[in-house]
This record gives sequence, C-alpha cells and structure tokens, in this order.
Amino acid sequence: MSPPARKLAKKDFEALSEFRYQMRRFERFSERAAQAEGLTPQQYLVLLHIKGVPGREWASVGEIAERLQLQPHGAVALVTRCEALALVERRPSATDRRQVEVHLLPEGRKLLERLAELHRAELQSLKGAFKVPQIDLPEQP
Repeated sequence: MSPPARKLAKKDFEALSEFRYQMRRFERFSERAAQAEGLTPQQYLVLLHIKGVPGREWASVGEIAERLQLQPHGAVALVTRCEALALVERRPSATDRRQVEVHLLPEGRKLLERLAELHRAELQSLKGAFKVPQIDLPEQP
C-alpha cells in the first residue's frame, strides 16, 4: 500500500495555472498565425500531423483523427476542406486497399513550412516560461 499523496499546496495551483496560461498563449499564437495564412487552426494541424508522422510522408484519416482528438467523420470533413484548398490529396494505399493515405500537396507543404517556422520561433521565445509543473498526484487504485 502506498503512502497517501500530499494535499496540493498553493504553489501547485500556481504552477498548474502558469502552465495552462503558457499553453493557451502558444495556442492563441498558433490560431492567429494560421488565420493570417487563410487557414483554420485545425487545417494547420492537419498539415502538421501529416508531415509529422514518423517514418513516412502521409497519414491516414484515422491517425489525423487521433492526433486532433476528433471523431473519424470530423477528420474526414476536415481533410475534405483541405483537399478543396488544394493543400492535400487522398491516395489509395499501395499495400492495403482498405486504407487511404492523405498526402501534402506542394502548396500545403509551402504553407506548412512558413507556419512551422513561425511556431518554432515562438517556442524559442517561450523556452524559459513553458515549464511542466512537478506535482505529486495521488496514485489511482
């Protein structure tokens, strides 16, 4: 049996509050940057997550849904809107005919690169402020 976790102290709430504040600041920056390029924040995230899949240059709709924490039909609608903007295209998988691959198109790549550079610079500016709070949380039974 583990010892009971200590009660959260004022400093724990301050750390959580600061963390959430810095997360929201970055999120708001990201929203504005995407909108300045004519995208919704979620459209930017679709592009980012396609490029960010480890080991390959495409993502499945299911992977996009998971990364964005959306229902699959919501991800399908989002990919459809990105397709209408000529940012991505769907291709049938060469290895699994049941799967559809979502690939970036040249315009999507250019847009993503511009936005990712802005995001990298913003993260650098937040480097000292964005700290994950260390809080002792009770263990779940």
